[in-house]
Formats: sequence, structure tokens, C-alpha cells
Amino acid sequence: MKKTVLIAALLFGAWVSLNNPYSNIYISSLKNGIIPAAGHESALLREIETKAAEYESEPTDARMDPVWKAIPGYNGLKVDIGQSYKKMRKSGEFNPDKLVYKQVQPKVHLKDLPPSAVYKGNPQKPMVSFIINVAWGNEYLSGMLATLKEHNVSASFFLEGRWAKNNPDLAKMIAEAGHEIGNHSFSHPNMKLLSPPKINEEIKKTNEVIEAVTGKRASWFAPPSGSYKDEVVKIAAAHDLGTVMWSVDTIDWQKPTPAILLNRVMGKVHNGALILMHPTKSTADSLNQLIIQLKEKDLQIGTVSEMLSENRVMAKQ
Repeated sequence: MKKTVLIAALLFGAWVSLNNPYSNIYISSLKNGIIPAAGHESALLREIETKAAEYESEPTDARMDPVWKAIPGYNGLKVDIGQSYKKMRKSGEFNPDKLVYKQVQPKVHLKDLPPSAVYKGNPQKPMVSFIINVAWGNEYLSGMLATLKEHNVSASFFLEGRWAKNNPDLAKMIAEAGHEIGNHSFSHPNMKLLSPPKINEEIKKTNEVIEAVTGKRASWFAPPSGSYKDEVVKIAAAHDLGTVMWSVDTIDWQKPTPAILLNRVMGKVHNGALILMHPTKSTADSLNQLIIQLKEKDLQIGTVSEMLSENRVMAKQ
């Protein structure tokens, strides 16, 4: 008798599993840490699961480009079923604006590539970065810092070691304003012409000065005038520095008018642009409008580290 009851119970359970339209939804909901009620709520969960793939994207691996050298990867997106369901549960209706995402890292990262210069970020990332090389132009720094602060923008200032040593207060002011500090050599030589010991000395001395003056450790090296050779990149990497160049140049040392500088940048700007500038009158006079116009193109502005990271630029929810 007991055996008959047990067999009947098992058969009934199997029939329910096969014929219950919400059985898979229920199992899936348990995996996502939620227990939906029957009826429309279960239907909502099933709709989220069914439509999730339409809004997801695969991560992009870091890669070597024959022209642009090292290109960083970019995280993919996967819908968090449980959190999305919780946000939609009250209304009981599917709303793509209420989807919650988890970022998915690529398999190949920038650090996995051989040492190479980086000229731009991932082309899928709607962000740009200001590379501000500082070896002179003290009189324009305060105004540029004020403009950046007004717009809540962080930039990457690459300091010549000799300049930082001679202008510790200004170097400290840049760092204390929350900007990223990079290495721009010690004496602004043509790095391409230096011997390995001299390359090492230029980079090492500047790292030491930056840390002593600002308390910050540099993560990136910008070769003076963009002149380098493979050995420079390898020695910088030995000091835990990535080498960065640029994809958009203000050419501000030629003293262009603000209109010319803005047209030059906005005509070439792109997702992942590294925009080269210096503390010049042209840049100081153009910076406010440049930031406004970049934001109007829905481009976020961040440091080199932020721009070259795999983190996605997420839309506000």
C-alpha cells in the first residue's frame, strides 16, 4: 500500500512538472533569489527572462591593432533577472528602463597584451580623456583647474619631473583637486634617442619626484613630443607604467583661436579619444566650451585610467 502511494505521488509530481507552465520560471526564480507569486507576476518574470537577451551585449577583448597599437577591452552586459523583477514587480509590467545589469569582464585584458603604447580607448565606450602635459604654462593652470572644477571633470595631468620639483605647490594643487597625475619624463628629452640607462633614469626620477611632492603614484607615462621607441615602452612597463599617446591633438602650442581649437577637436573627436593639450592661453580660453560641446555629444569626460578601463559607461537609471 505504501509503495503504491509513493509511486502515485511520484507520477503526480512528474505530471505537474511537465504540465505546469510556470515550473521553469519557479526554478529560475529560486536561482535568482526570488519567489514569485502565481499568475501575472510569474508571467512578468518569464517575460523578463525571455526578453533579457535583446538588451545584453557580449564583452570585447583587448587586442592589438596594426595602426592604433593596444586597444583596451570593454565589459559586456547581462541582465540581473532577480533585481530587474524586483523593480518591475510593483507595476506588474515589463519596462526595459527598469532592467538592472551586471557587467561581464572580457577574457583578454590590456595587461595581457605585450607592452605597447595606447593611442585611444575602446571604440564602444562613449568617453574621452584630457591628457594635459605640463612642463611650462604655470600662469594658465589655475584657470584651467577652476573650469574643470566648475564642470566636475577630472583630467590626467602628466608632469615633467623637473617642473614638479621646481613647482611643488602647483603640482600638489593639481593632485589635491582630484586629478590623475602621470609621468612626462624628468627633463623633456627625445626619449627615442636615449640609451636604456638614460630612459630608466628619466622615468624613475620623475616617479620619485611625483610621489614625494603629491603623494601619488603615477600609472601612466606620456613621452615628450610623442617620441618613443619600443625600448621606452618596455622600460616604462618595468616601472608599472602604461605608455599613452593621443588620437586628437589640440595643437595648442601654435596659439590657435578658441574657434579654431574647438573645430579642430570636435571635428575629430570619437569614442575613446585621448585629447592632447597643454596649459596654454588657447586651451584655457577654449576649455569651458570644449567641455560643453563634448557633453552635448553625450561623451563623458574622465581620467586616462577611467577611460582605458573596461568599465562600461552606464546610462542613468
